[in-house]
Amino acid sequence: MNKPYLTGHYTPVADEITATDLVVEGTLPPELTGRLIRNSHNPKPGITPTHWFKGSGMVHGIRLRDGRAEWYRNRWVHTPALDGAPYMTEHGPDLTASTAGTHVIEHAGRLLALCESALPFELTADLETVGAFDWDGKLTSAMTAHPKEDPVTGELHFFASSPFPPYLIHHVSSPDGQVLRSREVPGASAALKHDFVITEHHVVFLEGSVTFDAAEHSGIPYAWSETQESRIGVMPREAGGAAREAGGPAEVRWFGIEPGFAMHFANAYEDALGRIVIEGPTVGRSAWQRSWNWWVGAPDRGAEPTSGSRARRWTVDLAAGRVREEQIDDLTVEFPTINEAYTGREHRYQYALSFPDDRGIGNHTLVKYDRRTGGRQLLPFGNGQLPGEAVFVRADGATEEDAGYLLTVVSDLNADASKMLVLDASDLSAAPVATVRLPRRVPATIHGSWIPDGGTR
Repeated sequence: MNKPYLTGHYTPVADEITATDLVVEGTLPPELTGRLIRNSHNPKPGITPTHWFKGSGMVHGIRLRDGRAEWYRNRWVHTPALDGAPYMTEHGPDLTASTAGTHVIEHAGRLLALCESALPFELTADLETVGAFDWDGKLTSAMTAHPKEDPVTGELHFFASSPFPPYLIHHVSSPDGQVLRSREVPGASAALKHDFVITEHHVVFLEGSVTFDAAEHSGIPYAWSETQESRIGVMPREAGGAAREAGGPAEVRWFGIEPGFAMHFANAYEDALGRIVIEGPTVGRSAWQRSWNWWVGAPDRGAEPTSGSRARRWTVDLAAGRVREEQIDDLTVEFPTINEAYTGREHRYQYALSFPDDRGIGNHTLVKYDRRTGGRQLLPFGNGQLPGEAVFVRADGATEEDAGYLLTVVSDLNADASKMLVLDASDLSAAPVATVRLPRRVPATIHGSWIPDGGTR
């Protein structure tokens, strides 16, 4: 049986290339001066990983400047794992043996490829591998693939999750790239934690119904559990000074919620009543199992890596000590994004990728949600086309939250090619602002970032 993550839109590429002076249709806005960098799992030729997430990382970059698309290049992240080094050794996990294939961000001038089970790997501006980065020896744990940069303070919040004690550690890095604080989160369990959220005054973790399972032999030792309690943990953010340096266990309140699992979150914020509002897609047991079966190539799987994931909202009332939760849309969606200037603050708009239903019926579609009106706007793509996660870039002089552009790389199986679309984030029905033709079909990637020149998103 062909593994689904090695076929179709997800077929790995076999080499590293560089192409210059790419064809641009339309006009690239002048504020798009920087690099769109995407990351994905792309095993070497002849290697079949036991799980989609075990494939080695490969970054794909598109350099824009002065209305031109100067280059495209793709590079494997050259970690020990790329050359077959095992993650588990007789001395425990090797935190440098990372696939580094989930996400890529910039912080304090460093470009970091991320995988949640290990250390990040630093890359050059041209996507060559520098090596494992551990904050000058201060980071002795793994790092999540989904850190959150506070747009006001510039601090980078991230965590390490482990199936063994300490189960959860929260880290904060200063805007200049120094680790300010590492705190164990008390009461955490071995539940899988892939993403988290921050608000102006809190850090919030969700533990769902997926937890460590030693009987899972795919190399990713997690499975659905009927006995694992689903809950939300709310931890205060410390204001600074001596408290920030304390490094002791945090104070956390845990709130029980309905069984389920959330892989990614759109955002969280504190509303006018002081309640914490969290939004993101979730799955139940059957949808989780179909997705997992896709990830490991087992039978009885959905047509896509995300099966039955629905947008959900949790409202945590700290004063009353309870949580209200609700499904907020009926589309199968994943990879939610926002204008990151609103990270941790109330946002009006969010974007997501909608997948065909579990029978493969329908087209891949970009979705824009207006949380104020409850409306949504859909941009469907043709058969054989798969857009990637939409990355928001603010327009120069923008005063409205959605005044900007969505950048997405589209895999087109019909033409065996890919293109980068620049879309008007304020109106998905408008024709693309610009299209950049790429020199090869880029495999469906997972996460990525817009890295503007000058370092401000």
